[in-house]
Amino acid sequence: MMDLNTIECASSSDGLEDEDINSHQFSSSTKPHNNNNNIGVGVTPGLPPATSVHELLECPVCTNSMYPPIHQCHNGHTLCSTCKTQVQNRCPTCRQELGNIRCLALEKVAESLELPCRYFSLGCPEIFPYYSKLKHEALCNFRPYNCPYAGSECSVTGDIPFLVTHLRDDHKVDMHTGCTFNHRYVKSNPREVENATWMLTVFHCFGQYFCLHFEAFQLGMAPVYMAFLRFMGDEADARNYSYSLEVGANGRKLTWEGTPRSIRDSHRKVRDSHDGLIIQRNMALFFSGGDRKELKLRVTGKIWKEQPNPDGGVCIPNLCS
Repeated sequence: MMDLNTIECASSSDGLEDEDINSHQFSSSTKPHNNNNNIGVGVTPGLPPATSVHELLECPVCTNSMYPPIHQCHNGHTLCSTCKTQVQNRCPTCRQELGNIRCLALEKVAESLELPCRYFSLGCPEIFPYYSKLKHEALCNFRPYNCPYAGSECSVTGDIPFLVTHLRDDHKVDMHTGCTFNHRYVKSNPREVENATWMLTVFHCFGQYFCLHFEAFQLGMAPVYMAFLRFMGDEADARNYSYSLEVGANGRKLTWEGTPRSIRDSHRKVRDSHDGLIIQRNMALFFSGGDRKELKLRVTGKIWKEQPNPDGGVCIPNLCS
Protein backbone atom coordinates (compact mmCIF):
# COMPACT_ATOMS: atom_id res chain seq x y z
CA MET A 1 0.00 0.00 0.00
CA MET A 2 1.49 3.31 -0.95
CA ASP A 3 1.96 6.10 1.57
CA LEU A 4 -0.76 8.61 0.97
CA ASN A 5 0.19 10.99 3.75
CA THR A 6 1.59 13.42 1.21
CA ILE A 7 -1.58 13.47 -0.87
CA GLU A 8 -3.78 16.47 -0.46
CA CYS A 9 -7.10 17.17 -2.05
CA ALA A 10 -8.85 20.44 -2.62
CA SER A 11 -12.47 20.63 -3.58
CA SER A 12 -15.26 22.99 -4.45
CA SER A 13 -18.79 21.76 -4.98
CA ASP A 14 -20.43 24.76 -6.64
CA GLY A 15 -17.73 26.81 -8.29
CA LEU A 16 -14.67 26.11 -10.37
CA GLU A 17 -12.47 29.03 -9.34
CA ASP A 18 -9.21 28.40 -7.50
CA GLU A 19 -10.10 30.83 -4.73
CA ASP A 20 -13.24 28.78 -3.99
CA ILE A 21 -11.27 25.58 -3.37
CA ASN A 22 -10.83 24.40 0.20
CA SER A 23 -7.64 22.37 0.74
CA HIS A 24 -7.29 19.54 3.19
CA GLN A 25 -4.82 16.77 3.94
CA PHE A 26 -5.74 13.10 3.96
CA SER A 27 -3.91 9.84 4.44
CA SER A 28 -4.24 6.14 3.75
CA SER A 29 -4.86 5.19 7.36
CA THR A 30 -8.04 3.21 7.92
CA LYS A 31 -10.90 5.39 9.08
CA PRO A 32 -12.76 4.25 12.19
CA HIS A 33 -16.20 2.83 11.88
CA ASN A 34 -18.78 1.61 14.29
CA ASN A 35 -18.28 -2.06 15.03
CA ASN A 36 -20.97 -2.21 17.67
CA ASN A 37 -23.84 -2.22 15.24
CA ASN A 38 -23.32 -3.41 11.72
CA ILE A 39 -26.82 -2.53 10.60
CA GLY A 40 -28.29 0.96 10.55
CA VAL A 41 -30.55 1.95 13.39
CA GLY A 42 -34.15 1.33 12.45
CA VAL A 43 -33.31 -0.89 9.49
CA THR A 44 -32.49 -4.23 11.11
CA PRO A 45 -33.98 -6.84 8.78
CA GLY A 46 -37.14 -8.10 10.43
CA LEU A 47 -38.37 -11.65 10.54
CA PRO A 48 -41.95 -12.81 10.03
CA PRO A 49 -44.00 -13.25 13.20
CA ALA A 50 -42.99 -16.51 14.84
CA THR A 51 -45.39 -19.44 14.70
CA SER A 52 -44.87 -23.02 15.74
CA VAL A 53 -44.26 -24.01 12.09
CA HIS A 54 -41.78 -21.20 11.56
CA GLU A 55 -39.96 -22.23 14.71
CA LEU A 56 -39.75 -25.82 13.46
CA LEU A 57 -38.11 -24.56 10.29
CA GLU A 58 -35.52 -22.52 12.19
CA CYS A 59 -32.10 -24.11 12.32
CA PRO A 60 -31.02 -24.42 15.99
CA VAL A 61 -27.41 -23.58 15.10
CA CYS A 62 -27.56 -20.57 12.75
CA THR A 63 -31.25 -19.67 13.45
CA ASN A 64 -31.85 -19.16 9.71
CA SER A 65 -34.77 -20.78 7.91
CA MET A 66 -33.95 -24.27 6.71
CA TYR A 67 -34.25 -25.27 3.05
CA PRO A 68 -33.85 -28.75 1.54
CA PRO A 69 -32.02 -30.85 2.28
CA ILE A 70 -33.14 -30.60 5.93
CA HIS A 71 -31.25 -33.11 8.08
CA GLN A 72 -32.22 -34.81 11.33
CA CYS A 73 -30.66 -37.10 13.90
CA HIS A 74 -32.11 -40.41 15.13
CA ASN A 75 -33.98 -38.50 17.86
CA GLY A 76 -35.67 -36.20 15.34
CA HIS A 77 -33.66 -33.02 15.97
CA THR A 78 -33.19 -31.06 12.75
CA LEU A 79 -30.61 -28.66 11.31
CA CYS A 80 -29.76 -27.13 7.96
CA SER A 81 -27.35 -28.61 5.45
CA THR A 82 -24.83 -25.79 5.91
CA CYS A 83 -24.55 -26.31 9.64
CA LYS A 84 -24.41 -30.10 9.27
CA THR A 85 -20.99 -29.75 7.67
CA GLN A 86 -19.77 -27.71 10.65
CA VAL A 87 -20.85 -29.86 13.61
CA GLN A 88 -18.63 -32.87 12.90
CA ASN A 89 -21.63 -35.11 12.22
CA ARG A 90 -22.94 -34.70 15.79
CA CYS A 91 -26.41 -33.41 16.59
CA PRO A 92 -25.97 -30.02 18.33
CA THR A 93 -29.03 -30.77 20.50
CA CYS A 94 -28.48 -34.32 21.79
CA ARG A 95 -24.92 -35.00 20.55
CA GLN A 96 -26.04 -38.21 18.78
CA GLU A 97 -24.49 -39.12 15.45
CA LEU A 98 -26.34 -37.44 12.58
CA GLY A 99 -25.83 -39.84 9.70
CA ASN A 100 -27.58 -38.89 6.45
CA ILE A 101 -31.23 -38.84 7.44
CA ARG A 102 -33.47 -36.37 5.60
CA CYS A 103 -36.50 -34.87 7.33
CA LEU A 104 -38.85 -35.28 4.38
CA ALA A 105 -41.96 -34.45 6.42
CA LEU A 106 -40.63 -31.02 7.38
CA GLU A 107 -39.58 -30.37 3.79
CA LYS A 108 -43.18 -31.11 2.69
CA VAL A 109 -44.54 -28.75 5.33
CA ALA A 110 -42.25 -26.01 4.05
CA GLU A 111 -43.69 -26.37 0.55
CA SER A 112 -47.13 -25.30 1.81
CA LEU A 113 -45.97 -22.09 3.50
CA GLU A 114 -46.15 -18.53 2.21
CA LEU A 115 -44.04 -16.03 4.09
CA PRO A 116 -43.38 -12.28 3.94
CA CYS A 117 -40.01 -11.06 2.72
CA ARG A 118 -37.49 -10.77 5.58
CA TYR A 119 -37.30 -7.05 4.75
CA PHE A 120 -41.00 -6.45 5.34
CA SER A 121 -40.16 -4.08 8.23
CA LEU A 122 -38.16 -1.99 5.74
CA GLY A 123 -41.17 -1.62 3.44
CA CYS A 124 -41.29 -4.73 1.22
CA PRO A 125 -44.96 -5.80 0.88
CA GLU A 126 -44.32 -9.08 -0.95
CA ILE A 127 -45.33 -12.55 0.23
CA PHE A 128 -43.69 -15.61 -1.32
CA PRO A 129 -43.89 -19.38 -1.26
CA TYR A 130 -41.30 -20.67 1.18
CA TYR A 131 -38.94 -21.99 -1.48
CA SER A 132 -38.84 -18.82 -3.62
CA LYS A 133 -38.36 -16.39 -0.74
CA LEU A 134 -34.57 -16.66 -0.70
CA LYS A 135 -34.26 -15.83 -4.40
CA HIS A 136 -36.36 -12.70 -3.94
CA GLU A 137 -34.51 -11.56 -0.82
CA ALA A 138 -31.17 -11.69 -2.62
CA LEU A 139 -32.48 -9.03 -5.04
CA CYS A 140 -35.08 -7.22 -2.92
CA ASN A 141 -35.01 -3.46 -3.47
CA PHE A 142 -35.68 -2.96 0.23
CA ARG A 143 -32.63 -4.87 1.44
CA PRO A 144 -29.99 -2.78 3.26
CA TYR A 145 -27.09 -1.28 1.32
CA ASN A 146 -23.45 -2.05 2.03
CA CYS A 147 -21.22 0.80 3.12
CA PRO A 148 -19.67 2.27 -0.06
CA TYR A 149 -16.41 3.26 1.62
CA ALA A 150 -13.56 1.53 -0.20
CA GLY A 151 -10.63 2.32 2.06
CA SER A 152 -11.31 -0.53 4.50
CA GLU A 153 -13.33 -3.70 4.78
CA CYS A 154 -16.33 -2.04 6.38
CA SER A 155 -19.19 -4.44 7.16
CA VAL A 156 -21.76 -1.81 8.13
CA THR A 157 -25.10 -1.95 6.28
CA GLY A 158 -28.19 0.22 6.41
CA ASP A 159 -30.49 2.55 4.52
CA ILE A 160 -29.15 5.59 2.66
CA PRO A 161 -29.71 8.21 5.41
CA PHE A 162 -27.94 5.97 7.93
CA LEU A 163 -25.00 5.32 5.59
CA VAL A 164 -24.59 9.03 4.82
CA THR A 165 -24.29 9.73 8.55
CA HIS A 166 -21.97 6.75 8.97
CA LEU A 167 -19.67 7.97 6.15
CA ARG A 168 -19.54 11.46 7.61
CA ASP A 169 -19.06 10.55 11.26
CA ASP A 170 -17.15 7.25 11.19
CA HIS A 171 -15.13 7.48 7.98
CA LYS A 172 -14.78 11.30 8.06
CA VAL A 173 -15.77 11.53 4.40
CA ASP A 174 -16.12 15.03 2.91
CA MET A 175 -19.71 16.05 2.23
CA HIS A 176 -20.64 18.65 -0.40
CA THR A 177 -23.89 20.13 -1.67
CA GLY A 178 -24.24 20.90 -5.38
CA CYS A 179 -23.92 19.14 -8.69
CA THR A 180 -20.64 20.66 -9.94
CA PHE A 181 -17.28 19.90 -8.43
CA ASN A 182 -13.61 20.70 -8.81
CA HIS A 183 -11.01 18.52 -7.13
CA ARG A 184 -7.26 18.94 -7.11
CA TYR A 185 -5.19 15.85 -6.33
CA VAL A 186 -1.56 16.29 -5.32
CA LYS A 187 1.02 13.51 -4.79
CA SER A 188 4.66 14.25 -4.10
CA ASN A 189 5.89 10.91 -5.48
CA PRO A 190 3.56 9.71 -8.25
CA ARG A 191 5.67 6.59 -8.89
CA GLU A 192 4.40 5.02 -5.67
CA VAL A 193 1.28 3.44 -7.11
CA GLU A 194 0.24 0.15 -5.53
CA ASN A 195 -3.50 -0.54 -5.63
CA ALA A 196 -4.56 2.18 -3.21
CA THR A 197 -7.81 4.00 -2.84
CA TRP A 198 -7.17 7.69 -2.59
CA MET A 199 -10.41 9.39 -1.80
CA LEU A 200 -14.18 9.24 -1.46
CA THR A 201 -16.35 12.37 -1.52
CA VAL A 202 -20.15 12.44 -1.15
CA PHE A 203 -22.26 14.95 -3.09
CA HIS A 204 -25.88 15.85 -2.39
CA CYS A 205 -27.97 17.14 -5.27
CA PHE A 206 -31.48 16.54 -6.69
CA GLY A 207 -32.34 15.17 -3.25
CA GLN A 208 -29.96 12.23 -3.82
CA TYR A 209 -26.44 11.28 -2.74
CA PHE A 210 -23.52 10.42 -5.03
CA CYS A 211 -20.06 8.99 -4.24
CA LEU A 212 -17.08 10.33 -6.18
CA HIS A 213 -14.10 7.96 -6.12
CA PHE A 214 -10.57 8.84 -7.16
CA GLU A 215 -7.75 6.34 -6.85
CA ALA A 216 -4.52 4.92 -8.20
CA PHE A 217 -3.95 1.29 -9.11
CA GLN A 218 -2.06 -1.01 -11.48
CA LEU A 219 -3.82 -1.80 -14.76
CA GLY A 220 -1.75 -4.73 -15.96
CA MET A 221 1.81 -3.42 -15.78
CA ALA A 222 0.80 0.23 -16.12
CA PRO A 223 -0.05 2.49 -13.19
CA VAL A 224 -3.21 4.51 -13.81
CA TYR A 225 -5.45 7.00 -12.05
CA MET A 226 -9.23 6.61 -12.17
CA ALA A 227 -12.25 8.71 -11.20
CA PHE A 228 -15.85 7.47 -11.23
CA LEU A 229 -19.23 8.18 -9.67
CA ARG A 230 -21.61 5.85 -7.81
CA PHE A 231 -25.24 6.53 -6.97
CA MET A 232 -26.46 5.90 -3.43
CA GLY A 233 -29.58 3.99 -4.40
CA ASP A 234 -30.75 1.24 -6.74
CA GLU A 235 -29.73 0.78 -10.37
CA ALA A 236 -33.14 1.76 -11.78
CA ASP A 237 -32.91 5.17 -10.09
CA ALA A 238 -29.24 5.59 -11.02
CA ARG A 239 -30.21 5.51 -14.70
CA ASN A 240 -32.10 8.79 -14.24
CA TYR A 241 -28.81 10.65 -13.82
CA SER A 242 -25.70 11.35 -15.87
CA TYR A 243 -22.33 12.84 -15.04
CA SER A 244 -19.20 14.10 -16.74
CA LEU A 245 -15.56 14.27 -15.64
CA GLU A 246 -12.74 16.27 -17.21
CA VAL A 247 -9.01 16.53 -16.58
CA GLY A 248 -6.45 18.44 -18.61
CA ALA A 249 -3.75 21.07 -18.97
CA ASN A 250 -1.33 22.47 -21.55
CA GLY A 251 -4.02 22.74 -24.22
CA ARG A 252 -5.16 19.11 -23.92
CA LYS A 253 -7.89 17.38 -21.95
CA LEU A 254 -9.57 14.05 -21.33
CA THR A 255 -13.32 13.85 -20.77
CA TRP A 256 -15.69 11.13 -19.60
CA GLU A 257 -19.47 11.05 -19.65
CA GLY A 258 -21.62 8.26 -18.33
CA THR A 259 -24.30 7.04 -15.96
CA PRO A 260 -23.39 6.57 -12.29
CA ARG A 261 -23.36 3.00 -11.07
CA SER A 262 -25.47 1.99 -8.10
CA ILE A 263 -23.70 1.22 -4.84
CA ARG A 264 -25.37 -2.19 -5.18
CA ASP A 265 -22.33 -2.80 -7.43
CA SER A 266 -19.23 -2.98 -5.26
CA HIS A 267 -16.48 -0.43 -5.58
CA ARG A 268 -14.10 -3.09 -6.91
CA LYS A 269 -16.62 -4.29 -9.51
CA VAL A 270 -17.01 -0.78 -10.91
CA ARG A 271 -13.28 -0.12 -10.85
CA ASP A 272 -12.37 -3.41 -12.52
CA SER A 273 -14.96 -2.80 -15.27
CA HIS A 274 -13.09 0.46 -16.07
CA ASP A 275 -16.41 2.33 -16.02
CA GLY A 276 -14.99 5.82 -15.45
CA LEU A 277 -12.29 8.31 -16.38
CA ILE A 278 -8.93 6.51 -16.62
CA ILE A 279 -5.70 8.53 -16.88
CA GLN A 280 -2.40 6.89 -17.76
CA ARG A 281 0.48 7.99 -15.53
CA ASN A 282 2.48 9.58 -18.36
CA MET A 283 -0.53 11.64 -19.37
CA ALA A 284 -1.22 12.52 -15.74
CA LEU A 285 2.36 13.76 -15.33
CA PHE A 286 2.02 15.75 -18.57
CA PHE A 287 -1.10 17.40 -17.19
CA SER A 288 0.81 18.11 -13.97
CA GLY A 289 3.43 20.18 -15.82
CA GLY A 290 6.71 21.23 -14.25
CA ASP A 291 9.47 18.62 -13.95
CA ARG A 292 7.00 15.68 -13.97
CA LYS A 293 8.16 14.69 -10.48
CA GLU A 294 4.95 15.69 -8.73
CA LEU A 295 1.37 14.77 -9.54
CA LYS A 296 -1.00 17.72 -9.70
CA LEU A 297 -4.32 16.77 -11.25
CA ARG A 298 -7.44 18.90 -11.39
CA VAL A 299 -10.62 16.88 -12.03
CA THR A 300 -13.79 18.85 -12.70
CA GLY A 301 -17.25 17.44 -13.20
CA LYS A 302 -20.99 17.86 -13.04
CA ILE A 303 -24.06 15.75 -12.36
CA TRP A 304 -27.39 16.22 -14.10
CA LYS A 305 -30.78 14.60 -14.23
CA GLU A 306 -32.28 13.46 -17.49
CA GLN A 307 -35.87 14.68 -17.85
CA PRO A 308 -38.31 14.00 -20.70
CA ASN A 309 -39.06 16.88 -23.04
CA PRO A 310 -42.88 17.33 -23.00
CA ASP A 311 -42.83 18.46 -26.64
CA GLY A 312 -40.71 15.82 -28.29
CA GLY A 313 -40.32 13.11 -25.69
CA VAL A 314 -36.54 13.48 -25.85
CA CYS A 315 -34.51 13.57 -22.65
CA ILE A 316 -32.98 16.95 -21.88
CA PRO A 317 -30.44 17.62 -19.12
CA ASN A 318 -31.68 19.33 -15.98
CA LEU A 319 -28.71 21.00 -14.29
CA CYS A 320 -29.09 22.13 -10.72
CA SER A 321 -28.20 25.72 -9.99
